[in-house]
Amino acid sequence: MKLIGKSSKNMPWQKKPEGYNGVVWRHEGNPIIDWNPTKKTSRIYNSAVVPYKGEFAGVFRADHKDGKARIHAGFSKDALCWNINDDEIYWKDENGNPYQPNYSYDPRVVEMNGIYYITWCTDFGGAALGFGITKDFREFIRLENPFIPFNRNGVLFPRKVNGKYLLLSRPSDSAHTPFGDIFLSESPDLVHWGRHRRVMQKGGSGWWQSVKIGAGAAPLETSEGWLLFYHGVSGTCNGFVYSMGAAILDLDNPSKVLYRTKDYILTPEKSYETTGFVPNVVFPCATLHDADTGQIAIYYGAADTYSAVAYSKLDELVDFIKNNSELAAGDNEEYR
Repeated sequence: MKLIGKSSKNMPWQKKPEGYNGVVWRHEGNPIIDWNPTKKTSRIYNSAVVPYKGEFAGVFRADHKDGKARIHAGFSKDALCWNINDDEIYWKDENGNPYQPNYSYDPRVVEMNGIYYITWCTDFGGAALGFGITKDFREFIRLENPFIPFNRNGVLFPRKVNGKYLLLSRPSDSAHTPFGDIFLSESPDLVHWGRHRRVMQKGGSGWWQSVKIGAGAAPLETSEGWLLFYHGVSGTCNGFVYSMGAAILDLDNPSKVLYRTKDYILTPEKSYETTGFVPNVVFPCATLHDADTGQIAIYYGAADTYSAVAYSKLDELVDFIKNNSELAAGDNEEYR
């Protein structure tokens, strides 16, 4: 059982606390980004980080003090203490013309062949997926939006599969969606998208993912399949609760779910997860990992206010997923 990819020896890591029984455990210094992190911004959360030139870079959801969400670039030596630009990312199109979104939030980022691909939620007659690239996290080129509205949680795979780019998404509606499943789309060129398949459906015998689900961090390639962290949402008398789950998708046909956690692997418990601008939210958006040791650091937004980190080991996590798996009723019914 192994992670397939590059090693990251300088990524954050803490051993599991003694006596703790879970397969995902929190960074003892959480949250790593608190209220009012820059002059213009009030909250930074639901953000994505990657290794960059021996250190780390990222794109961050930043809610400004006018209330609107935008995304910013940031850099770090240790992936815990972040220097985040006070100004948002300024996008240009492929011809060099300004192409600034009205709003932007919940970014993800993956690297392929020295290019960093960024997806986020943007305004396109309603919530839709924005798409762009950078090589240095200083100049950013915005590409055409991949899909029409309404859609969220766009997550690109970190390599082609069977010669095609793959993108996970969660079709939605124009409001704060009270439903949603995870779909997979493929493209030969990052422009034309098709062969849409439903990968995972909300539900299961429990309630933690009964309202909707959405892809979280970019899938990790492992010897067992694609490891996907995702969020599941339940409805309570006090509103939605967002928790974290994990699934393993087939390596050659990722629209096929092999295993999926019956129970959540992390749910809001700590004060920075249960109390904030939007309470009771654990929302994974990125991972750092070390292929040699199987160590994984999971970056997640907490209560739509804070940025936090959790840890897991590949072998322990995959064993848990396999031994505590339950597919939802609609999983795999439409894969080919």
